[in-house]
Amino acid sequence: MKAMILAAGLGTRLKPLTDSIPKALIKIKGKTLLEIALNNLIKSGFNNIIINVHHHSGQIIQFLNKNKFNADITISDETDKLLDTGGGLKKAKLFFDDNSPFLVYNVDIISNLDLKKLYTFHTETLAIATLVVRKRESGRYLLFNSKNILCGWRNAKSGETKLIRSDKLQYEFAFSGIQVLDPEILSLMPDDNVFSLIDLYLNVGSKHNISAFIDDESYWLDVGNPENLKAAESIIKNL
Repeated sequence: MKAMILAAGLGTRLKPLTDSIPKALIKIKGKTLLEIALNNLIKSGFNNIIINVHHHSGQIIQFLNKNKFNADITISDETDKLLDTGGGLKKAKLFFDDNSPFLVYNVDIISNLDLKKLYTFHTETLAIATLVVRKRESGRYLLFNSKNILCGWRNAKSGETKLIRSDKLQYEFAFSGIQVLDPEILSLMPDDNVFSLIDLYLNVGSKHNISAFIDDESYWLDVGNPENLKAAESIIKNL
């Protein structure tokens, strides 16, 4: 199975650590975030993986050259221009040429979510995308109807709301940075080269079902900030 690890971000919330190294190479108990993500995907059967790089990209490439993983690994080089999450996927779309669903995973997510279960769940639905979400405090929420189909987005701080369906809203969840996508979505991307995956989902979600995979039981932490990075040490012991 194929997967993409999004590792091109600047890691601004982790400054000054990321002034000299990419976020993907920050270590927790001696293991880099990239290593943790790769091992998680590989043990779940994702053995053909593409990784996008931008910030200190040479360091990530050097790390992958020095460390062997039981997977075929490809680099999508965004050194010249950071493309955001959606643009990064667009640049790498030729990698997903086998007409099969694929996983997209943020490098700064620590989780023991059953990725095989997620993948199977996606294949049993008619959704063009399945987004892992959970009930937690966040500055931004995805809005779903009673059938767990994406209907919109809300900024909790500003109140800005984007609705893409007229369905009665039932639930708001925070996105977990993990998703399984049907390859059809690659043909629905905008002409722009820089855009976020959330913007893509909001653009296509009015005509194509985007489903929620509700995960409130696994370990999960976004280690993109110093507080969570420190807290992740206790989670790593349990993964």
